[in-house]
Amino acid sequence: MHRLTTARGSSRRAVLAAALGAGLLTLAACGGSSSAVTAASSAATPSAASSSAPAAFPVTVTGQNGPVTLDAQPSHIVSLSPTATEVLFAIGAGAQVTAVDDQSSYPTDAPKTKLSGFQPNAEAVAGYKPDLVIASNDANGLVAALTKLDVPVLVLPAAATLDEAYAQWATIGQVTGHGDDATKVVKDTQDRIAAAVASVPASVKGQKVYHELDNTFYSATSATFIGSIYTLFGLTNIADGAKDASGGYPQLSAEYVVKQAPDLIVLADTKCCQQSAASLAKRPGFDGIPAVKNGRVVEGDDDIASRWGPRVADFTTAVASELAGQ
Repeated sequence: MHRLTTARGSSRRAVLAAALGAGLLTLAACGGSSSAVTAASSAATPSAASSSAPAAFPVTVTGQNGPVTLDAQPSHIVSLSPTATEVLFAIGAGAQVTAVDDQSSYPTDAPKTKLSGFQPNAEAVAGYKPDLVIASNDANGLVAALTKLDVPVLVLPAAATLDEAYAQWATIGQVTGHGDDATKVVKDTQDRIAAAVASVPASVKGQKVYHELDNTFYSATSATFIGSIYTLFGLTNIADGAKDASGGYPQLSAEYVVKQAPDLIVLADTKCCQQSAASLAKRPGFDGIPAVKNGRVVEGDDDIASRWGPRVADFTTAVASELAGQ
């Protein structure tokens, strides 16, 4: 059994909203938190200082909301996306961040506020006098409202693949003047993920995996960002064959999971719902599942598993360790 946790908790509603890309699915919050030592990597380690040479401005980047031009390097960034917050600090732009939303739990020294990324208030955001706002969606007419105030907004929605995530990190690097740093973070993450995949024996290909988003059996298919990680290992995702799997996040049932007999189970509800390998084994019928019998359960971190930042390398390494029997 492998643990991958951080020292900060968050509400389940927020975690699932992040995992489902701006609230494609709404579930009741379970509440609760856990505390443990962070499995930090060199790729995900926050840094306020940059090793890049000064970037040339103006620069133009493209987000979901179209082209965004900055005439000068931003020095008062507001992040309304927990993933963007992680990326900003990982690429050395932390010193330029003035405020982050209420769900940005990593790094712990990020300037967390009461700002909401899910239901943003443009007036409240503008109060921090930002020269760049990064968000994961355009809820509440955020872009139009801030554009009227001459505040540049870059919308970077939930990534569906690693390549999409890497592209977003590069965009954030370019728009903040940390392009070289972003390139290094991407390369380091790619190398760590490749090493993790290479460490697993070929015999695991075809084995079944069950990814649990909460204890009501919501899961994630191979079409999602987190599901794409399992594809790298050649695993068969039991959520892919479920009813309503086309949405990417089907709700399974205990009976379905037991019948599918997964070889690996990843719990992404250790913080929200206090789930663990021990509690899993106590569920009716679960003690006979191969993953439970063989102790192949990853106690994941809800936040890491729902974001598309550099710590995805930590997550991949944790899965690889379990698959390799380490």
